[in-house]
Amino acid sequence: MCGIVGLFLKDRGLEPDLGRYLVPMLTSMAARGPDSAGVAVYGPPAAATVKITLARRTPEATFDAVAALAGETAHGAPVVRGDHAVFAIDAAAADEILARIRAELPAFDVTAAGNRIEIYKDVGTPAEVAGKLDLVAVGGTHAIGHTRMATESAVTVNGAHPFSTGRDQCLVHNGSLSNHHSLRRRLAHDGVRFATDNDSEVAAAYLSRQMANGRDLRGALEAALADLDGFYTFVVGTERGFAVLRDPVACKPAVMAETDAYVAFGSEYRALAALPGIAAARVWEPAPATVYVWEHAA
Repeated sequence: MCGIVGLFLKDRGLEPDLGRYLVPMLTSMAARGPDSAGVAVYGPPAAATVKITLARRTPEATFDAVAALAGETAHGAPVVRGDHAVFAIDAAAADEILARIRAELPAFDVTAAGNRIEIYKDVGTPAEVAGKLDLVAVGGTHAIGHTRMATESAVTVNGAHPFSTGRDQCLVHNGSLSNHHSLRRRLAHDGVRFATDNDSEVAAAYLSRQMANGRDLRGALEAALADLDGFYTFVVGTERGFAVLRDPVACKPAVMAETDAYVAFGSEYRALAALPGIAAARVWEPAPATVYVWEHAA
């Protein structure tokens, strides 16, 4: 099962309302995934800094510990949403701070890092997660959401989607990969660090590595058609936009809509039904083994 939603705003005037449009899309997919939910939001860029999004494992853990570790490399106070916080860190110090958080502060999980990306996810129904994290208030140019029905790995915050294994890159996935163990071993041999046993994290890491090796988003997804075996729908986010890919058989449901104001994705049409202007939108089912990409100019 699982449910995926995505929204790419072509009309930049709608950016403050991104969360207001996204949350109903996410909650409409509750029947497809009641175990956990999450969103990746691409907000305003952080000049000369890297945004680091953290989720605390227990309510007793305070973000003061992260602030103390970051010290003078942190720009201002973190933005806190529920059990998550976003720190703006000096770009030159970001890799060191990330490594220290992972090594010295086990009470926190890093959900994302990048110039624009923020990832919020938690255990619970989509409505519970959206309310706890006040997702209706988020703004930005585009966002991807996922509601999970766990079948192959634990129901945890870390196990929820989206997965991010590269700067400003994330992936959500509906389906199952049959060769993710061999891909995991290959990527781990190349130095990729995994936080879960979820096959979706492997797919995210595969795409990150492809893009780090010089492929653009479209090229990385075209390579995935040859290297990833299984049935799947991927929605992938980057700093500039998002992309959609279904496997060659297109086992999993998917529908898209486009107007002059936005491009939207849903596992089912009901995820799109409340969007403004949907009655006049071009609505279609994405074709199998076909890469769709929408991006803003750099």
